[in-house]
Amino acid sequence: MAPSDTSLSSAVTDGIRALLGEAGVTSDQDLIARILATGVGMGLDDTDRLDLKITSAALTEMRAAFALFAPYRDIPKVTIFGSARTKPDDVLYVAAREVAHELAERGWMVVTGAGPGIMHAAAEGAGGDNSIGVSIRLPFEDKPNQIVADAERVVAMKYFFTRKLMLIKESRGFVCVPGGFGTLDEMFELLTLQQTGKAEPTPIVLLDAPGGTFWNGLRRFVDEDLVPAGVISPDDLDRVLVTDSVRDAADAITGFWRNYDSLRWVGKRLVLRLRAEPTDAEIDELNRRFPDLIAEGSIARVAPLRQELADEDRTHLPRIALTLNPYKVGSLFRLINALNELESAPDRDAAPPEGE
Repeated sequence: MAPSDTSLSSAVTDGIRALLGEAGVTSDQDLIARILATGVGMGLDDTDRLDLKITSAALTEMRAAFALFAPYRDIPKVTIFGSARTKPDDVLYVAAREVAHELAERGWMVVTGAGPGIMHAAAEGAGGDNSIGVSIRLPFEDKPNQIVADAERVVAMKYFFTRKLMLIKESRGFVCVPGGFGTLDEMFELLTLQQTGKAEPTPIVLLDAPGGTFWNGLRRFVDEDLVPAGVISPDDLDRVLVTDSVRDAADAITGFWRNYDSLRWVGKRLVLRLRAEPTDAEIDELNRRFPDLIAEGSIARVAPLRQELADEDRTHLPRIALTLNPYKVGSLFRLINALNELESAPDRDAAPPEGE
């Protein structure tokens, strides 16, 4: 059985709470106490020194990254992935720069891995004031690109897993430009999180060069090998836009948030918060189109639920609720796309959504 924080003596837990009080920690004391108690527990477990070093470094890196992102919490962000080896005269470099510029013009910040190649192109397109970098310390790639470095909007990570957390956690959209193992790893991480429902639905764009076939190879592999083998569902790649158009890529990112705002689970009920209230006829149409997503009951307009009111959680927004078929959580994007196309939805050029 795994060790538990409850194995600590009451004197130790009381001491942790007293320490937090003396340090001036007043918010979320329970969570901070749990972090400290876990550290004490690792000491009691006689944890290997290397494991302790990994834990310590990961927490230190996450704290630095959280602090970097905190001032921009209310600004929507898009992460752009791609190869560090792409040269400035490559059409893919130009495409990454242009899509970053287009999204920055629409009020979005651009997050990258802070390296050269596509990462530099995206930061260049967005500009230093609209860029955030999360770099990785590598023996052959040890400095962040000058754009994010000059703007002092970069944090360096030792571990790929903490870096990937920050490249994904804060963003409300993703653009993947052709790249190697690192880019493919990041793309498959996104798809896995969406398929399993471990991350809230977000738009994912696979952007190629004009006339390019890089991502078509992925779709062919999915259709000819993965789907026939039964290891994924036939519609698992439908949530992704494959395009060679910068404008279509930007429209897919911003359009996903045209009407849809956020979601929250309240018990078995899934609440979707919207920017505009749907009509009775639109609700009826949603129920007709998506019976496979509903475990019981129907999609309905609702007032903010008790738990949402208690937390003051987006209570100013209209919302709908349903009991979602748990086996269909990966298909939730279909309902969100339909919500964004309702006649009641805001205009396509409405103001960008607030960040997390």
